[in-house]
Amino acid sequence: MSRATPKLQWRNATKRFGDTTVLRDMDLDVAAGRSLVIIGGSGQGKSVTLKLALGLLTADGGWVSLDGQNPAGLTGRARRAFFSKVGVLFQGAALFDSLTVWENVAFRLLNADGVPRAKARAKALLALEQVRLRPDIADHYPSQLSGGMQKRVGLARAVVAEPDILFFDEPTTGLDPISAGAINALIVDQVKRLGCTAVSITHDLVSAATIGDEIAMLHDGAIVWRGQPADLESSGNPYVDQFVSGRADGLMAPAL
Repeated sequence: MSRATPKLQWRNATKRFGDTTVLRDMDLDVAAGRSLVIIGGSGQGKSVTLKLALGLLTADGGWVSLDGQNPAGLTGRARRAFFSKVGVLFQGAALFDSLTVWENVAFRLLNADGVPRAKARAKALLALEQVRLRPDIADHYPSQLSGGMQKRVGLARAVVAEPDILFFDEPTTGLDPISAGAINALIVDQVKRLGCTAVSITHDLVSAATIGDEIAMLHDGAIVWRGQPADLESSGNPYVDQFVSGRADGLMAPAL
């Protein structure tokens, strides 16, 4: 699919919280089957961009479209149909402590799709296998797992219903480099397996370069650069150059 017919797009998207404008007429699009990573400093609007796409926030100006629909305007059956296309890996995995691993993975199947428990468990076990977790952890609770394993469970939950589009919110936050590398590889594997579109936000440049077909940098509520992962080190963009080098001095002030 060409840029003229994107799977997901933000057009002149503006979002304010009180007197603070977080997004300023932001334009961005993602073609079907592509993996886009949004990078940028803290407080620049990355999470808000994702929440607009998920319909968790409503834009104050402009619009967001997924397959021609604005998620913020959907209700009832249309909203349920919209979310049936979507999988999300939340920052910190966001597992339910009171549910077993398999119940966490199958949460949507059980509570939204009405899948019988035996069939939902079977699907959950398959999803756990796809993220290289042993079936014997299915009846464990999240507190019994390491941080890396919890992320894998979160990824299994995101892909269990084979969505059209996946969102990844800081997928490697809090992980050691080896665990982060494993999560990055699994994300790439699952996106390719499903043939889906993916949008990620991250501070982790290694992760961005691994999982992204393209990278866009968000600063002060607008996209200031977009390019290939291979171009990060030589973008010629002052914002990207400062972000990549980690310099405190430059156009971007450190978040304190």
